[in-house]
Amino acid sequence: MNCEETVRIYDGLSIPLGTLRFLKQADCQLAFLAMLTISGIKPASRWEKALDATLIDCLRRLGLHVSQVRRTVANGAQVTETLFSKSHAYVEVYVSRWDGMPLDKAPETVQLEGFLFGYPPCCVEEYITNPYTPNDIDPAQQARLFHWACKGCRITPLLLPVYGRLELILESL
Repeated sequence: MNCEETVRIYDGLSIPLGTLRFLKQADCQLAFLAMLTISGIKPASRWEKALDATLIDCLRRLGLHVSQVRRTVANGAQVTETLFSKSHAYVEVYVSRWDGMPLDKAPETVQLEGFLFGYPPCCVEEYITNPYTPNDIDPAQQARLFHWACKGCRITPLLLPVYGRLELILESL
């Protein structure tokens, strides 16, 4: 029986408090991204850096499947991305599609990433045709998001209160 103290995210979902605190101490944005993924707001998430074994273990203790992917940039240098999701299938799709491949922003890539990372489809399509078009989202709120909201988006404003609630939980630790 696990006696570790937990923090309640919502009814039916509590996560180990010590693990979340450790993750927050390592990187607050990584902890927030993990909370969005654990809560199901994001089906999968990408941390655009390699993580050490301790942080990978933390993500796994939070119930996430984790994998690291090597990609190449335009100058030939290799970068490592860390993928995590409650579903092994999302991680597997990303790894099978992009492990060892160069970074790219082809429309097909952006569409699949948008799907995997839970971005509103309208925002994904707008980003493909007109990236970073001015939108109606307050700049401070836009900075909290992991996607660029499209002008007139009806989905992103619904996500903002959930982001805010999760941020409050994280700030209280």
